[in-house]
Amino acid sequence: MVHRIAVLDKESCHSRKCQQECIRFCPVNLDGSECIVLGADAKAIISEELCTGCGICIKKCPFDAITILNIAEEIGEDKIHQYGINTFRLYRLPTPRKGSVVGLVGKNGVGKTTTLNILSGMQRPNLGRYETPPDWDEILDTFSGTELKSHFEKISQNQLKVSLKPQAVYRIREFWKDDASSLLKRMDEKGAYSDLVQSLNLKECISKNVSDLSGGELQRLGVAIAASKEADLYLFDEPSSYNDVFQRLAVAKVIQGLADAGKAIILVEHDLTFLDYLSESIHILYGEAGVYGIVSGVLPARTGINVLLDGYLPAENVRFRDHKVNFDVFAPAGEETVLAEIVKYEELKKKYPGFTLKVQAGSIRQGQVIGVIGANALGKTTYLKMIARVEKPDDGDIFSGARISYKPQYLSSDYDGDVKTFLWSVGGDKIDDATFQSALIQPLLIHKLYEKNVKNLSGGELQKVAILSCLIRDADIYALDEPSAFIDVEDRLTFARAIQKFVKSQGKTALIVDHDIQMIDIISDSLMIFTGVSGESGSASAPQAKEDGMNSFLKSLSITYRRDVETGRPRVNKPGSKLDREQKDTGRYYYLARMAEEEQVKSFEDA
Repeated sequence: MVHRIAVLDKESCHSRKCQQECIRFCPVNLDGSECIVLGADAKAIISEELCTGCGICIKKCPFDAITILNIAEEIGEDKIHQYGINTFRLYRLPTPRKGSVVGLVGKNGVGKTTTLNILSGMQRPNLGRYETPPDWDEILDTFSGTELKSHFEKISQNQLKVSLKPQAVYRIREFWKDDASSLLKRMDEKGAYSDLVQSLNLKECISKNVSDLSGGELQRLGVAIAASKEADLYLFDEPSSYNDVFQRLAVAKVIQGLADAGKAIILVEHDLTFLDYLSESIHILYGEAGVYGIVSGVLPARTGINVLLDGYLPAENVRFRDHKVNFDVFAPAGEETVLAEIVKYEELKKKYPGFTLKVQAGSIRQGQVIGVIGANALGKTTYLKMIARVEKPDDGDIFSGARISYKPQYLSSDYDGDVKTFLWSVGGDKIDDATFQSALIQPLLIHKLYEKNVKNLSGGELQKVAILSCLIRDADIYALDEPSAFIDVEDRLTFARAIQKFVKSQGKTALIVDHDIQMIDIISDSLMIFTGVSGESGSASAPQAKEDGMNSFLKSLSITYRRDVETGRPRVNKPGSKLDREQKDTGRYYYLARMAEEEQVKSFEDA
């Protein structure tokens, strides 16, 4: 037996621009029944009861607006919520645990935010009955015999105190027009103001008006507000976004402190290093974006992330991705594989009021993928702009005849038109090229965005379009500033592999600025490290071997990385653990080099 799902993307359904092929060619309609009809809003309505799952309407729809899928009947019986006819639905829920950080991970659009809304009490689960929602007694009966019953009992009786750090922290600006200090003091229920300002590095910005805060400052203010409240359950939706690695560690320590105090924590996160570092257990959310989401059973953090990378849930016998994500077990090959020098520059200096950047003399070679890492406000974006000739250095010359395509950190959605027209204006018929289709457009589902207006795209959708518009230009060097921002974990991994394959196969070069260390580890073969005092002075190294650069960077963080035995992915060692001490004693903060790899694996297994 199967449970059929029929979902319509209303934004993509344009019945006045097509011949209503879904209605005309539906076999059930041709037999005289009304499986697909037009609603009052001129959008298609599909009867899941009458639908045979033939898939003809899917193929005939010129706008890819229809999705029809089958899932196992037993999962269908676990429906938690559905928003309306032919809309997204969620199956199963995670269980909060006192004194523990429970991670939620999965691609965008499969229900993570819906899950948080339901667990927080902001959204009452309708069990799929959107027309006749159940009352609390029926909901509690549904969860009878589970730990969630007591959770929802407390919600129904207004006895559960919940603190939520939402994903959209920029909305704080809409809520509060005064300075950040007065907002945090107003929300503080624990008298934790001073400790949180210190722990989250907010001292330099806490007196600023909220409207003047950067994305990272807003994010840490949001974490501080959530952590300052007295609550039983704390929900953190993507707390690492906008923050550099140093700031992410600070956020992790604050969240871990809440768990150590016996509070239940639910964490939604796309940065696998951050998730692995902080979570004790994990639920994977899988399904079809915008169609349905299923919450997996609970898994230990290490196992859960490995399952996510593998794309297969053995306990549930479900394959939710058709390929594994692999990590290179050994360090990348050396300079002998790198081709000709295409950019060479002297020592560069750039001065602004209150800030100075100094870049060591160096060169960029054809075929390199250079990861650029360091704290925020050290000049990484300024360096990219100088290489891209958007900015001129005050001192030092850049010798280059290379054509550069630059994707900025902050994205613009000013273009008034649909995505396909925009991409065509940038790259012409290259969007139909087989290389772009197979490497980027199809894996990142950009073709499903073609009919959407650029102004209406979500942050993640706009990021995908910006990445593609950068890569579709004719250039020798592709400079991408924070391409992982707003992108979910699976798309980050897909993008990392795609850009590496594209750059290498086309003989191009890439400069990637990002704070997701795991993505940088996948994508790069060389590194540039930025150090200094944020907002005051920055110093950049020349491009160097990835192993040397990562070792230097991790030492500045005082954390060590090891390889996961099964997948080869980088994992942060627990501070003070046997491996952490051993690697620090030998000066190898990044997992050991080629000759020592087997010895490290054995050491980890013994530990």
